[in-house]
Amino acid sequence: MEAPALTSHATGFPAEGRCGYFVEKKKRFCKMVVAAGKRFCGEHAGASEEENARKRILCPLDPKHTVYEDQLAKHLKKCNSREKPKPDFFIQDINAGLKDETEIPEKLVPFSSLSEEQLENLIKKLRKACEGLNSTLEDHILSHPALHDALNDPKNGDCAVKHLKQQASILGNVEKLKLLGPRRCFVEFGAGKGKLSHWVDIALKDAENVHFILVEKVTTRFKVDGKHRKKNSVFERLQIDIQHLCLNRVPVLREGRLPVVGIGKHLCGVATDLALRCLIETYAARFEEKNEEPLAKRVKNDETEKESNTLVKEGNEKNVPETQTPVAGIVIALCCHHRCDWRHYVGKEYFKALGLGAVEFYYFQRMSSWATCGMRTSLEASDVSTKRKDDQNDDNEEHDDGGDRLTDGSTDSLPGILTVEEKKKIGHLCKLLIDQGRLQYLQQKGFSPTLQYYTDPLVSLENVLLTAVPTHLSS
Repeated sequence: MEAPALTSHATGFPAEGRCGYFVEKKKRFCKMVVAAGKRFCGEHAGASEEENARKRILCPLDPKHTVYEDQLAKHLKKCNSREKPKPDFFIQDINAGLKDETEIPEKLVPFSSLSEEQLENLIKKLRKACEGLNSTLEDHILSHPALHDALNDPKNGDCAVKHLKQQASILGNVEKLKLLGPRRCFVEFGAGKGKLSHWVDIALKDAENVHFILVEKVTTRFKVDGKHRKKNSVFERLQIDIQHLCLNRVPVLREGRLPVVGIGKHLCGVATDLALRCLIETYAARFEEKNEEPLAKRVKNDETEKESNTLVKEGNEKNVPETQTPVAGIVIALCCHHRCDWRHYVGKEYFKALGLGAVEFYYFQRMSSWATCGMRTSLEASDVSTKRKDDQNDDNEEHDDGGDRLTDGSTDSLPGILTVEEKKKIGHLCKLLIDQGRLQYLQQKGFSPTLQYYTDPLVSLENVLLTAVPTHLSS
């Protein structure tokens, strides 16, 4: 029989070279390695009689660990929680949108405190705002040969297959929009492990001058982008919140002037709005500012662009000269509308034109969760909630940002007033209205956007894909 690893409370001794402090909660000795001649690790040194004279205090940068008081100054210089120098591409709140405190009331009444009449008025406003909108999206469930072997690998479990099906469909839609090609930069927002970029890279094979920028605000384990060592593609990971990212200052885009393709798989709520601003208001606008040139030269370039469009119509796409379109396209799988935020939302003007504002947006945003995970107040929805639970577990791998999704225990639950099916329909209308504001924003910025289903709801209930290409290239 194998001996217990690193601990033997029965014999009263810790493993050799390990800390002698017994952790009562875990019923074992601490597993930390101790310094030569010491009995306890640094964290539990206070338990040692010979070291009681040295006091340990909580680290002021991160109270989750302690430090000797007489070594505090030295520790602060190397503590992993210290504030690190900001990179050049960090500009505070550059993609946050305008902050207007007067638009948002100080205190909004939670759903649990809403009267039946208030709720009915909100739903009437929602239905009126959605009049004329097409609530039935087209199916664009595609695949791509690059994932054929992976999808048919018998070693894959259900979770892996769900992710692969979504990645395959996103990649198929990227290809359908003619966004797969050389001499461009793919920016994956909310990249997680970087698997979506990984498959794009495989699909591109030996395409020349292809760069990948993976944007993720948290450190990620088991990343796949570090495994790529191809000559023609370069992977760069930026650990930064999208809210503060200025793409123009990323060296590869500042120097290479490459057209950008924005991609993302399950980009949670507010992150979608931040990504759209990052691409269109930050990158595209500044790209064009730097591209200012004499009128004669611009006319010549316009003629070149006409020639390019003619070549596209003739089917000679490989020979098309590079245009100076800063953002070549956007393909983002949407997610978690209940995590949106009025300040960052790009569709404010759309809401205001409908007579709606921050208050209605707040409640619609909360009710949007009913479409997927606010349906658990009845046994009628038990099969749906099971699928949602599975879907949450699957998606935790790549897009979970630590926030709690709404469940049947949330304050947004209104049992007895609405049936499960009614809540589901209202939730979908809320999502549709929020996304419609994003579509109008993109149209105003010179893009042709669409919403479509990119995967089966049995694979993921968050199955809507937002795509957009410049209007002059949409044909």
